[in-house]
Amino acid sequence: MVDIRRVRVACAALLVATVIAACDTRSQFEPSLPPAAGFRVADGVLKLWTGTPCSGVIRLTLIFDTGTRGSTEQVWTAPQPGVTVERMDLLTTGGGSSPNTSEPLQVQKPLPADYDWTKAHSINFSVDGPKAFGARVDIAQVLRESAKHPSGSYLFGQRGWMDASDVQRENQNSFLTVCTPDPN
Repeated sequence: MVDIRRVRVACAALLVATVIAACDTRSQFEPSLPPAAGFRVADGVLKLWTGTPCSGVIRLTLIFDTGTRGSTEQVWTAPQPGVTVERMDLLTTGGGSSPNTSEPLQVQKPLPADYDWTKAHSINFSVDGPKAFGARVDIAQVLRESAKHPSGSYLFGQRGWMDASDVQRENQNSFLTVCTPDPN
């Protein structure tokens, strides 16, 4: 004869294990802290600050997300063995790549000539070469708030506006810069 209590206990244990497994929404490759990169607009130029140096960079990708088919990307590349990137001018608010041609990376895939990146919702940013994480930033917030913050402060996504001392203090505690290895 089957003991009903044991069957109920076994079913309850199976149900609890299933619920716990279903609630684990983290990817096995997801970092233990949220990654971020800094962005700001100064003198009509979209500027990037990775927060800490990224060595061996062979490609930077900026995806301008509009939530529609109007999304597009800009790709910057460098030959092997790559370059070190920490701060970089990316685009002008009038459209087109930054006028600074001395950047270590060069535009491989420009934005379409008539594309207004300031109308996109967000930028998805990624680095290839070193082990790195992607980051996302709200374009409207960067455009709206840049002038309200000191020139050394950049918007690090959900972390907010940070300067060098903030990044040094918070990196590996409350977030990771895109090229900081995950401590866990």
